[in-house]
Amino acid sequence: MKNRVGLGTSFDLGVRKIKVFNRSIHLYYVNGLVDTLYVLRTLQEVVHLNDRHDSKFAKDLFLLVKNYINNQSVEIVSTLDEAVDQVLSGLIIIFVEDENKAFVVDTRSYPGRSPEEPDTERVIRGSRDGFVENIIFNTALIRRRIRDERLRFEMFKVGERSKTDVSLVYLKDVANPKLIKTIRKEIEGIDVDGLTMADKAIEEYILKQGYNPYPQVRYTERADVAATHILEGHVLIIVDTSPSVIITPTTFFHHVQHAEEYRQSAAVGTFVRWIRFIGILASIFLLPLWLLFVLEPELLPKQLDFIGPKETSNIPVVIQIFICDIGIEFLRMAAIHTPTPLSTAMGLIAAVLIGEIAVEVGLLIPEVILYVAFSAIGTFATPSYELSVANKISHLFLLILVSLFKVPGFVIGTTIILIFLTSMRSLNTPYFWPFIPFQPREFMQILVRRSTPGTIVRPAIVQPRNRKKQETS
Repeated sequence: MKNRVGLGTSFDLGVRKIKVFNRSIHLYYVNGLVDTLYVLRTLQEVVHLNDRHDSKFAKDLFLLVKNYINNQSVEIVSTLDEAVDQVLSGLIIIFVEDENKAFVVDTRSYPGRSPEEPDTERVIRGSRDGFVENIIFNTALIRRRIRDERLRFEMFKVGERSKTDVSLVYLKDVANPKLIKTIRKEIEGIDVDGLTMADKAIEEYILKQGYNPYPQVRYTERADVAATHILEGHVLIIVDTSPSVIITPTTFFHHVQHAEEYRQSAAVGTFVRWIRFIGILASIFLLPLWLLFVLEPELLPKQLDFIGPKETSNIPVVIQIFICDIGIEFLRMAAIHTPTPLSTAMGLIAAVLIGEIAVEVGLLIPEVILYVAFSAIGTFATPSYELSVANKISHLFLLILVSLFKVPGFVIGTTIILIFLTSMRSLNTPYFWPFIPFQPREFMQILVRRSTPGTIVRPAIVQPRNRKKQETS
């Protein structure tokens, strides 16, 4: 153990040596990863063997120790590699002198926070618990919502050095076996030192999307959202040390849904969904359309001839738009890296002083600030952060084409974006389903939030083993 894990060098590695029937018993652990009370209880039971039995039982010491370990999870390992891996995972290892095997006792107590509502997926009504950085807690939150004997949590260790716990979650009689096999094969094939970026690293190994900005899996920190997707037939990936759970497979329209829609009545949920769709469309197309009308004012009908700047500026309008867009990204980054009390003050300063002064000195015209603000609100209304950033890139791409080629640029740019999205496939799933290929019934469920009693059929895109939600096999 000194040679393998640095016992005596690393201060957090500990050992407790005791004698039972004149035979040595060593207990190894990592401080900070074990529950001290459980360790003390285990030591107490082993030490009391001297009082409860005669030395004639020394030859059966291994079995005695096994029977007296007061813990719900006790396993036997026969190699040092297994023992070292388990110690570094937060379990304790008990070696008995003259035995070629050891006990692994689960006394893990990982440092971490308690479950709380995630900041990025808040709802007015609904549960306030969310995933944390502890994989055991996360699996328990799902088990609490799905008490089905067919729910499976397959465990893998990924990373030659980090040995990160990764769990594959699915309903055995619902999820597509081919999808499970594909993801399992990809996880087992990951060859890397460590998963310091946790779930994001897993995603990049599984999907290999390169520089494609559009998200091909959905992340959630809400246990109720994860449980809903499991019941629909999706396969989830939980990575230890990450509070986000990966949902596969997903389409573009999975990223525009929010739990708030399902915490209100069907009519209110539909209304909220349409408003969100308008915001997402505005984040992509509002500024390119406005720029097109500024460059080609004759395209505007007489009723809308008020659109466009009424005053001139020394800086071209397209440059002003880019200045504002980049400025908003500066603010977004600064807000992430700034403590909350300071970020509020920073936002007020940026909104009032910078915008006001920019107009006064002639750097920007008021109408540019207005439309950039509307576009930014649409970006912030997008439920998926990853999708909002990808839409921002598409929006800038459209602005460049419109500024260069005007109407043909807008048409060509929009066509390229649509072709790109429709050609994407996430784990062999069409990204723009059910719009392309068009499925009328499923597309109506995207536009209209149906009541819960009316949603008795699982989505066909996940290819579930049974389509009706109430059926089991």
